[in-house]
Amino acid sequence: MAGSPNSSSDTGSKGITLKEINTAEVEKEMAPTSSNPMHRSSSRPQLDLSGAAIQGNFEERNPTILLPNQSDDISHLSLDIGGSLIKLVYFSRHAEHSPDDKRRRSIKKRFGLSNGSRRSYPILGGRLHFVKFETEKLNECLDFISSKQLHRGGIDSPSWHSRDRPDANLIIKATGGGAYKFADVFKERLGVSIDKEDEMDCLVAGANFLLKAIRHEAFTHMEGQKEFVQIDHNDLFPYLLVNVGSGVSMIKVDGEGKFQRVSGTNVGGGTYWGLGRLLTKCKSFDELLELSQQGDNSNVDMLVGDIYGGLDYSKIGLSASTIASSFGKTISENKELSDYRPEDISLSLLRMISYNIGQISYLNALRYGLKRIFFGGFFIRGHAYTMDTISFAVHFWSKGQAQAMFLRHEGFLGALGAFMSYEKHGLDDLMSHQLVERFPMGSPYVGGKFHGPPLSDLNEKISWMEKFVQKGTEITAPVPMAPPGTTGVGGFDRPSSRGNTLRSDASAALNIGVLHLVPTLEVFPLLADPKMYEPNTIDLSDHGELEYWFMVLSGHMPDLVDKAVASEGGTDDAKRRGDAFAHAFSAHLARLMEEPAAYGKLGLANLLELREECLREFQFVDAYITIKQRENEASLAVLPDLLMELDTMNEEDRLLALMEGVLAANIFDWGSRACVDLYHKGTIIEIYRMSRKKMQRPWRVDDFDMFKKRLLTNEGNKQQPYKRALLFVDNSGADIVLGMLPLAREFLRRGTEVVLVANSLPALNDVTANELPEIVAEAAKHCDILRKAAEAGGLLVDAMVSGQDGLKETSVSVPLMVVENGCGSPCIDLRQVSSELAAAAKDADLVILEGMGRALHTNLNAHFTCDALKLAMVKNQRLAEKLFNGNIYDCICRFEPVQ
Repeated sequence: MAGSPNSSSDTGSKGITLKEINTAEVEKEMAPTSSNPMHRSSSRPQLDLSGAAIQGNFEERNPTILLPNQSDDISHLSLDIGGSLIKLVYFSRHAEHSPDDKRRRSIKKRFGLSNGSRRSYPILGGRLHFVKFETEKLNECLDFISSKQLHRGGIDSPSWHSRDRPDANLIIKATGGGAYKFADVFKERLGVSIDKEDEMDCLVAGANFLLKAIRHEAFTHMEGQKEFVQIDHNDLFPYLLVNVGSGVSMIKVDGEGKFQRVSGTNVGGGTYWGLGRLLTKCKSFDELLELSQQGDNSNVDMLVGDIYGGLDYSKIGLSASTIASSFGKTISENKELSDYRPEDISLSLLRMISYNIGQISYLNALRYGLKRIFFGGFFIRGHAYTMDTISFAVHFWSKGQAQAMFLRHEGFLGALGAFMSYEKHGLDDLMSHQLVERFPMGSPYVGGKFHGPPLSDLNEKISWMEKFVQKGTEITAPVPMAPPGTTGVGGFDRPSSRGNTLRSDASAALNIGVLHLVPTLEVFPLLADPKMYEPNTIDLSDHGELEYWFMVLSGHMPDLVDKAVASEGGTDDAKRRGDAFAHAFSAHLARLMEEPAAYGKLGLANLLELREECLREFQFVDAYITIKQRENEASLAVLPDLLMELDTMNEEDRLLALMEGVLAANIFDWGSRACVDLYHKGTIIEIYRMSRKKMQRPWRVDDFDMFKKRLLTNEGNKQQPYKRALLFVDNSGADIVLGMLPLAREFLRRGTEVVLVANSLPALNDVTANELPEIVAEAAKHCDILRKAAEAGGLLVDAMVSGQDGLKETSVSVPLMVVENGCGSPCIDLRQVSSELAAAAKDADLVILEGMGRALHTNLNAHFTCDALKLAMVKNQRLAEKLFNGNIYDCICRFEPVQ
């Protein structure tokens, strides 16, 4: 977390920034843009992100963004109160702080970064939470709001801890019919007034925000398969938003605050539920949907084959299975209602209504020339067959030219729009790279059927988590179903899914996590094409690939839990937390095995990051801290001998030895089962030497000669040395000390500035930016090149400021710097990096990605606007075979000069 010198925080006051912010400038900065005429309530001061400063260090679990220009008494809550569901969006903040950090101050000064405009890693103090309740359980919703004191700004609000907590004039935003119906109940129970917002205004505002700000918000659903769609926010408008509630509204959206209702139909979710209740006696909407999964509509629908003696009407392209008339068969048969199966009736109703909604929607899109159709509303509810049916209708009538798209947060459009109606909500200008979605065990699960209580301490959270896992297992079990019979409208084939089954609503629904607002995360400026960039090399949409990596992570878990517990002293509390982590992460894996798209688009990097987040959730700050310290000490002890040996070589031999050293030292990876087994066969130095001896060229990917030609200066090489190199480092111990530091030293002696890029938060045995200055300082004791460069880069602050002579001496040295990458994972998504990394990258002309996580699992296919070198030892047999048709311990040296 970025350091905030002289900042302080207590439970009774706002955070303090480093500089005063002029009130007029704040108002100007936070004023809503003229392109969005949506009403902004000024009834009370609201969330103001202007002048926000980062407080805390990366060791803290929940570091804070200080909001100096916001009032203590802020409403953090908005609601959408519908006829069947209440949707809440609420904001939470945290009040932790940390001491100043010299490295961060040096970097901030060098790159001109201010306290309110940078961000070092993605755990922040401002978060948006999403929760659902059934409207008939309004009292539970009110208890939830009261327990967290959301109507007063939350239990983490300074005003909540103060003695004076006036309840007068408390106002919260709400939309939907319930905002009128239950206004008196909210006033009586919570002492708050409801500020009612227009439902359609909120719906559109919420949809616009999600489509612009959430990278994988939209998805298609055909034949049971979800596919996430990347929406270019610069090419979003116009689009058709179809809100399927009790009735159906079709809204043409032309821009921020620019929309009109162009059509609709009174045949919607209310029609399905009403007729279904009369005809089947179902007691809930979800029960009716479940019935449809086991139905065969050919028992009640009249098909083309029924009219033409089992034959197609081929002249006009209608198959025998086409529905000629929904419920048409019941006219000609001498049966009563009780003679028909409720399952068949439910399915026929679902298809009749869904097909017509899909058809009318497409015809309106065609009428207005709209390319995109987004569907939402309580009728959708993540139900697989509903989405499939609507998708088939749009696909059929458009002859494949249009697609129905759905939204992960579709149930929260209105509530989110109501939140944005606050005058200073701070969301208008956020982009997708500034939002990080996390899935803690207390977040809403499967459509919000479960929600977390106010978890005041870890013991309470663990106890609830154990109950949650049991409940979650019960509700997410797949429901096997026989394939339905014939269907179709105007030539539709029967919707199907993988295995000719469609999963239940519970298993197919998507989870909604907690949305972390990180206004200062940035896109890595050296990406050649950020819009086309995909970090993940391994796509887990392949079920076999998914099963394999789940097996790997499950197999690694006992060792990880042992290390995590040991890092906390092996106490009983640590053991209990370790057990809770194992159960929690296993629940995540089970959920994703059942529905790989449950948390959005899933790649291997997302899976590894989820594990690290789960560890931090149960307060394991650094599971490998003891191992890292031991390996750093062992490696630093032999570094002087290695440097002396390197200095005896000519530059060609030295460069090869350096490259071999990087690849050999990259073997030390506690995330690899094969490498963990090696630790039982010798010390770290013995393993490193063994690895060096096995270095034989050509490597599996061997571009060393090409890189050598670019780097070494000779008569035939007229190119200038690199100006600045970014070295993305990997593991602690031999990897950084005997591999990457000697390579960095080589660049420094050639006049190239070097920036070591390391994790902001611990992940496995990866070195962090906080640990690097100490490692560099120890290494610099034995090397003048490293010492002078570290002084110039602000890493040896005491030496740098010791006197004017020292400053003169180091002024001729190119700097060695350390920046944090904004991540707490073994991999890195370059669409979301820290501000200091983005600033350091602007003058860089060489990027070196080292290690499996950053160079293979992610970014193997990434292209940059400068030269790039990707270095790694492959420590997984399946990965070696899949990516390179090779073997475990193969070496990768890929050089990609800019074209």
